[in-house]
Amino acid sequence: MKSLFLILLTTCAIAQQKPYSQRMADSFMTWHKDSILIGDRKTARWDYEQGLVLKAFERVWYRTGDSKYFTYTLNDINQFVREDGSIRTYQMDEFNIDNVTTGRVLLMLAQQSLPGREKFQKAAFLLRDQLAKQPRTKEGGFWHKGRYPNQMWLDGLFMAEPFYAEFSRVFNQPANFDDIARQFALIEKHLVDSKTGLLYHGYDESREQKWANPETGQSPNFWGRSIGWYGMALVDVLEYFPENHPQRASLVNYLQRLATPLVNYQDPKTGCWYQMTNQGTRKGNYIEASASCMFVYTLAKAVRMGYLDKSFLASAQKGYRGILKNFIEEDPNGTISLNGTVSVGGLGGTPYRDGSYEYYLSEPIRKNDLKGVGPFIMASLEMEIAPELAIGAGKTVAVDYHFNHEFRKDLLGQTEQFHYTWEDRMHSGFWHWGNTFRELGAKTVPVRTAPTAESLKGIDVYIIVDPDSPKETAKPNYIQDADIKAINEWVKAGGVLVMMANDTSNCETRHFNELAQTFGIRFTDKNRNMVKGKNWEQGKVTIPASNPVFRETKAVYIKELATLDLKSPARALVSEEDDAIMAVAKVGKGTVFAVGDPWLYNEYTDGRIIPMVYQNYKASKELAAWLLVQARK
Repeated sequence: MKSLFLILLTTCAIAQQKPYSQRMADSFMTWHKDSILIGDRKTARWDYEQGLVLKAFERVWYRTGDSKYFTYTLNDINQFVREDGSIRTYQMDEFNIDNVTTGRVLLMLAQQSLPGREKFQKAAFLLRDQLAKQPRTKEGGFWHKGRYPNQMWLDGLFMAEPFYAEFSRVFNQPANFDDIARQFALIEKHLVDSKTGLLYHGYDESREQKWANPETGQSPNFWGRSIGWYGMALVDVLEYFPENHPQRASLVNYLQRLATPLVNYQDPKTGCWYQMTNQGTRKGNYIEASASCMFVYTLAKAVRMGYLDKSFLASAQKGYRGILKNFIEEDPNGTISLNGTVSVGGLGGTPYRDGSYEYYLSEPIRKNDLKGVGPFIMASLEMEIAPELAIGAGKTVAVDYHFNHEFRKDLLGQTEQFHYTWEDRMHSGFWHWGNTFRELGAKTVPVRTAPTAESLKGIDVYIIVDPDSPKETAKPNYIQDADIKAINEWVKAGGVLVMMANDTSNCETRHFNELAQTFGIRFTDKNRNMVKGKNWEQGKVTIPASNPVFRETKAVYIKELATLDLKSPARALVSEEDDAIMAVAKVGKGTVFAVGDPWLYNEYTDGRIIPMVYQNYKASKELAAWLLVQARK
């Protein structure tokens, strides 16, 4: 346990210095204040590079709880998506698979509490319609573009499949996962080199292109960034791919197969990767930033998600150190820049690109190219997460879906459970807190049934939030004697219980208190912090210095909460004006944490509503880490 505290304290100390993910995102916003311009263009247009960077911004928002990253993303996308869901500058009849990439940002926005969010859903369906109509090879592979007939490129797997997979998860289209798996299987069939384990950039099924091998249809070389696109596509798609899908294991195998040559072709001196991956120090070759960032991201995320052995993290860390040393430049104005990204790489077209060694080396190198900046932010995030994973490694955090059991209509008008659930990304959900637990190395699951020895088996942290009254649910599940007995035994054996009530008008406290009182805790009828409108200061709770749970948090926002009445073994953790706000109790080998409000749901942790002076996001992370440390394995 002591070692986990040291990890947490070290992480907090590092956090005092702004991490590279935020520094690069902040720098980017100084270069592109109002709209994102790609390359040498003078006007903004719908583009995969835009989607790549904004997806990275989304992750920075999740990691920080700072809404400026969300706001920047929303403002950019609003320049393109019209009320009817049409997308300015987008032309479906081009069948350019690159244009699908930014759809991932649309899916994120469609799931937020936003006025008019329906337009983002409509726009996402528009891009899904492109995939339905996209020309395909005879074997069913998406053409890269309408003007590149019969061709599959590695780039295209990143451009389409992560969106396709997330869309299929969000809108419940499970049959699509067979098609997604087929796209990867075709790449593995046609582009993997048996000698090196690397992948050629593309293949032409018709064998008509001059760059195509007349026997295999393959392009002639291994280009770093194209392989990077493929690696990122695999780790991102697996995030949405059903656990029970018969082809999931194949995707993991593809990733494991790729990881070995990536390590083998990593430059031992710089830790980076070459533009022409397998040709090292051949004349003209050079280490290239975007591919290096993509490989670091792929390896590190694959280790974090359990697809690769932990030994591969060392290669990612070495690569990241090389990126910082060789490509990151400190600017005089305090921003940072990324050097060393090749501007483009393609096959065919006009002027004709023959896929030769000389061609790939002829493309210009750019500073702060978005194809490098986006993957750098993503790689940085993985490196920032990695040291914290040990805190929750092997532990499972569950939220009760039985006592809190409310329903609404989803994006398609179907009934879904919501309110304090891991899946709910709107302001009513716990998605952000769940993401924090996952980034601390823990697994998050629901408990859909009444607590029993069996349903709590394997659970380390069990969170019960705001049990329903008839006001919320027609037939509420009240806490019963058998539930109390099962929870007590589980806590005494070492479980960590979190009890979050609510103000008396919104929580069924009678039965909840029957459980709480077994630990010396009672949620009272006294409510405090009754906030009027946006008088935020009325919801302020000051965290005392040297608090054992909230070590750096100074103030949080909790409104309309029930105060606590305590007796041994419970003791106050946070108090205001003689009112106990939060409490802890040690019971047997276990721990109980109680608070009179579900204050860590998305509305009060994602940074979009309350002023940043209230550190609810920081508090959510400190509490998550503390709970995980209390859970004894």
